[in-house]
Amino acid sequence: MLDWDAIAPMIVAVVLFLTVGAVAVLRPLSKRLADILEMYARDRERGIEGEVRQMRDLLETMSARLELMEERQEFTERLLGPGEEARKKRGERLP
Repeated sequence: MLDWDAIAPMIVAVVLFLTVGAVAVLRPLSKRLADILEMYARDRERGIEGEVRQMRDLLETMSARLELMEERQEFTERLLGPGEEARKKRGERLP
C-alpha cells in the first residue's frame, strides 16, 4: 500500500513548485499581452481620429471647390446677363 504520509508532502511540494514556476513565467507574458492590447486599442482610436481628420479635409477641399465654381457661375451670369436682357427688349435673337 501507499504511504500517504510520505507522498502527500511531495505532492504539495510539486504543486507549489509548479504554481510558483507558472506565475514566474506567465506573469511577464500576460503583462506584455496587456501592453500589446492597450497599444492596439490606442492605435484603433487614433485610426478613427485620422479617418475623421482625413474626411474633414476632403469635405473642406470640396467646399472650397464648390465655392469657386459658384463664383465662376455668378461671374458668367453677370457677364452674359445684361446682354441677353437687352436683346430681349429689342426683340433680337441670339446668333
